[in-house]
Amino acid sequence: MMLEEKDDNLQNADGNLEDQSTNDHTEETTEEVAAETTEEIVEEVQTESEVVAEVTEEIVEEAQTETEVAAEATEEIVEEVEQTIEEHQEAVNEVHENVAEDAEDETATERHEIPVKDYHSMSKEALVDELEKLVKNEKVQAIKEHVDGIKTEFNQKFTEVLEQRKEEFLAEGGNIIDFHFSLPIKGRFNVAYNEYRSKRNEYYKNLEKDLHANLEKRLALIEELKGLLNVEENINTTYKHFKQIQEGWRNAGSIPKTQYNNIWRTYHHHVERFYDFLHLNRDLRDLDFKRNYEEKQKVVARAEELAQEENVIHAFRELQNLHRIWKEDIGPVAKDLREEIWNQFSAATKIIHDRRQEYFKNIDQIYEQNLVVKEEIIAKIKEIGTGDYKVHNQWQNKIKEIEKLREAFFNAGKVPLKVNEATWAKFKQAVREFNANKNAFYKSLKKEQQDNLSKKLALIELAESLKDSDDWTATTPQMKKVQADWKKIGHVPKKISDKVWKQFKNACNHYFDRLHAQKNAASAEENEALEKKEAFLTEMEAFELSGDSKQDIETIKEKIANWKAIGRVPYNKKNIDNKFNKVIDGIFKQLNIDKQESELIKYSNRLENLDAHKINSERIFIRRKIDDISGEIRQLENNLQFFSNSSSNSPMLKKVHQDIEKHKRALDTWKAKLNQLKSL
Repeated sequence: MMLEEKDDNLQNADGNLEDQSTNDHTEETTEEVAAETTEEIVEEVQTESEVVAEVTEEIVEEAQTETEVAAEATEEIVEEVEQTIEEHQEAVNEVHENVAEDAEDETATERHEIPVKDYHSMSKEALVDELEKLVKNEKVQAIKEHVDGIKTEFNQKFTEVLEQRKEEFLAEGGNIIDFHFSLPIKGRFNVAYNEYRSKRNEYYKNLEKDLHANLEKRLALIEELKGLLNVEENINTTYKHFKQIQEGWRNAGSIPKTQYNNIWRTYHHHVERFYDFLHLNRDLRDLDFKRNYEEKQKVVARAEELAQEENVIHAFRELQNLHRIWKEDIGPVAKDLREEIWNQFSAATKIIHDRRQEYFKNIDQIYEQNLVVKEEIIAKIKEIGTGDYKVHNQWQNKIKEIEKLREAFFNAGKVPLKVNEATWAKFKQAVREFNANKNAFYKSLKKEQQDNLSKKLALIELAESLKDSDDWTATTPQMKKVQADWKKIGHVPKKISDKVWKQFKNACNHYFDRLHAQKNAASAEENEALEKKEAFLTEMEAFELSGDSKQDIETIKEKIANWKAIGRVPYNKKNIDNKFNKVIDGIFKQLNIDKQESELIKYSNRLENLDAHKINSERIFIRRKIDDISGEIRQLENNLQFFSNSSSNSPMLKKVHQDIEKHKRALDTWKAKLNQLKSL
C-alpha cells in the first residue's frame, strides 16, 4: 500500500513538473523536490524489505522450533517404545530362565502342584510327619524345596532343645564330655531324611546319563533338520520328514539346563530356514503357518487369562509352561504376523511378571510386619528372663509363659531373609538367658531338696520302726506327729520323690491298717463287755451288806475285781464306770470301816480306767500333793513354837494338833495311792 501511495505521489509530482515546464524560474526548485521525494521512496522501500526479512526470519525460526519439538517428541516415543520392549524382554528372559531351570525335569509341572506349607510354624513332630509323607508319596526330584525347608526348621528347633538341655546339664554340675542327648523324633527324622538322600542320589545318578543321551538326540535332530535343505526329493516327502523331526524333538526328553536355551535357538533358527525353503510349496508352508498361528493365539489367550488370575504364583508357573509350549511344541508363523503375535504374548508375560514382582514386594511388607511381632515377643521373653522369682510355682508359671511365647514366635511367620539369622539368634539368646536364670534357681533348689530328702528319709526310718508296734496308746500319737512333720517338709528331687513317698505311705498304712483292724476286733469285745457291765451294775445296785464288815469288804473287793475283769467298753459308753464307782461309794458309806482303807479300795477301782498318759499325769499330781501336804505339816509343826507357853487345853493349840494329824492321815493315803500307781 505504501508503494502505491508513493507511485501516486510520483505521478502527481510529474504532473506538476509538466504544468510548470513553462516557468523557467521554477525548474531548479522542481528538480530538487523530485530528488528528495525519490530518496524518501527508496528509504521506505528499504524499510519495507527489512520488515519482510524480519518476518521471514521469524517464520523460519518458528518452523525450525516446531521441527525440533517434533523430533524430540519422536525421540521420546522411540525411547518409550524401546523401554517397553526392554521391559518386556526382561520379563520374558526371567521366564525363560525358569523354563531352563526346569529343563532337566519333565515332572516340573507336578512339582509345582505340591504345596509348600508354613514349616516355620510346625512342631518337630508335624515336620517329621510331613517329611515322611513326602518321601513316601512324591517323586524325589519334586520335593527338594519342601525337604530343604523342613530340614532347616527341624534342625533349628532340635538345636534349641539340645542347647537348653546342655545348659541344664552343665548347671547341675555335669561335665561337657559326659553330655549326651537325643530324642526319638530325631531318630525318625534321620531315617526319613536318609531315605530321601538315597532316592535323590540314585535319581540324579541316572538323570545325568539320560540328560546327555537326550542332548545327543536333539543335536542329531538338528543335523537332520539342516540336511533337509539340501536333499533332492519330492517336497511332500521332505515335509513329512520335517514333521517326523518335530515329533522326535518333542519326545526327545530333558537336557542339561545349561544347554537348553542355546539348543532351542539353534533348532528354532533351522526350523525358520526350513519354512523359508518351503516357498517352493507355499500351500504346505501357509497351512503350517496358519495352524501354528492358531495355536499361538490360544497360548496368548491363556496368558491373558493368567494375567487376571488371583493366584499370581500359580499364574507364573503356568506361564512358564506356556513359554515351553511356545518354544518346544509350536512352530513359526508367517513373517508379517510374527512380531504382532509375539508382542501380544510378551505383553501378557510382562503383566504377570509385574504382578509377581508386586506380590513379592507385598510379601516383604508382610515379612516386615512379622519381624515387628517377633521382636516384641523377644522383648517379652527378655523381660520375663530378668524377673526375680523366689519359689517353684512362680518359675513353673513363667516356664509356661515362655513356652506360649515360643509357640507364638514360630507362628508369627517368616521375616525378611536379610535379618532372619539375626532374629533367630536374638530369640535363642533371650530364651538362653531365661533358662540360665531358671537353672541357677533350680540348682540352689536342688540343695534344699537334698536337705528335705534327708529329713524325709529320717521320718521314713522312724515310721518303719513304729509300724509293727502293739503299744497303740503310745505309738498312735507318734505316728500322727510323723505324718504332720512330713507335710511340713518341702519338695525332694523329682526323680526320687515317688519312691520315698511310697516308702513313707506304706509304713504309715501298715501301722494304721493294723490299728483299725485291732479296733474293729476290739469293738465286738467292748460291746460284749458293755452288756456284761450293764447286767453287773444292775446286780450291784441291788447288793445288800451282810453285817460282817470284814466279810463285806472282801466281797466288795471281789466285786470290783470282777468288774475290772469284764474289760473295756466302747468309748462313748465309758460313763458306766462312773455309775459303778458311785454305787461302790454308796456301799462303802454303809460300812463302818476306816476311811483311808475305803478310799484306797475305791482309788484302786478308778485306776482301771486310766491309760498310760493319764497314769503318768496322775503320778505327777500325787507327788505334788504329797509335797504340798508335807509342807503344810512342817508349817503347822513350826507354828507349835508359838504355843510353848500355852496350856495344853488351849483350843487353838488343840486345833493345830488336830490339823497336823489330819494332814498326816491324808499324807499316808496319798503315799499309798502312789504305791498303787508304782505297782501298775
